[in-house]
Amino acid sequence: MAQTNTSPPLRRAPQQLRLNAEPKATSTFVNGHFPNRRGLIIALSVLGGFLLTVVWSAEFVDRTIGDNVANTMLGHDAKETPIAGISAGILFALVSGIAGTFTACNIAAFGAVAPLVGGTAGRWQRLVQLLKPLGWMSVGMLAVSATYGVIVGFVGTSMPQFSTAQNAPGSLSPRLIQAMVVYGVIGLIMIYLGLAALGVVKDPFARIVRSFPNAPLVFMGALIGGFLIGRPFALFRQMFRDAAESGNPFYGAAAFSLQSIGNIVIMSVLFLILAYTAGGALQRWSSAKPSRLAALTAAAFIVSGAFMVLYWDVRLPSMRDMLLPWYPLAPWV
Repeated sequence: MAQTNTSPPLRRAPQQLRLNAEPKATSTFVNGHFPNRRGLIIALSVLGGFLLTVVWSAEFVDRTIGDNVANTMLGHDAKETPIAGISAGILFALVSGIAGTFTACNIAAFGAVAPLVGGTAGRWQRLVQLLKPLGWMSVGMLAVSATYGVIVGFVGTSMPQFSTAQNAPGSLSPRLIQAMVVYGVIGLIMIYLGLAALGVVKDPFARIVRSFPNAPLVFMGALIGGFLIGRPFALFRQMFRDAAESGNPFYGAAAFSLQSIGNIVIMSVLFLILAYTAGGALQRWSSAKPSRLAALTAAAFIVSGAFMVLYWDVRLPSMRDMLLPWYPLAPWV
């Protein structure tokens, strides 16, 4: 009688199964193709963020660029001329947002989503595809901006950002303390997202994207909207005080929303130009080795996050004779 082979099928070891499994993207910022030298990427990215804090001049960006742009667009001295009425306030909000385009926090956030530029094949397809993430980011940004504007319209005069207290050595004004907390938290979040892109920590969006694929983009937009909660930019403070003194939550919501829109207009245009001109090259470069895109995404997040944490929570108090006795600065800072 012939014997039947009843031996159980061979089972592969879990490690072998993991090695043979195809890398799988879990969300917009985590493509599953993790580079080998993750420690080196993290170290160089943190170093890059630190070097940015050494060379970054808020005086140049806020006053030389921001003030001059606002003065030119409004046709008068933006800081010295009072905001007369709601219409003037709405215009001031949009202009001050455009003037604040190149502040550190805005560049950091858009740098983190730069890898989205090379998503599709054709030039016009890339432009269309880039409009989608910008649109979803705007949803998150406007939700936070409008909500914060409503709060300012109700209780703004008692908030730390309303304070006019001057900064003195050995102390921090209430508005700077608020900025340190807000930007420090946002910086830590961006560092975590960078580590997730490298596979070092879990992807925080892995589950929610199953029912809402655009959640990471909406969240990134919310972070951009959250910049208003900590922004110490002089023109923004002027708009904040005007909205707070008005006591009108609808005006606050409209002004803060327009300020955020103005903040991303120029960066969005630059992204569209980059997608049209260089998106194909980036796509070919990343398709040849998908882990390159993961490394680029992670580096952008970690550089941005490290910059925010070090700039706001280390350099700033050190410049006020607190925390560290000395912080390295470029000669032009």
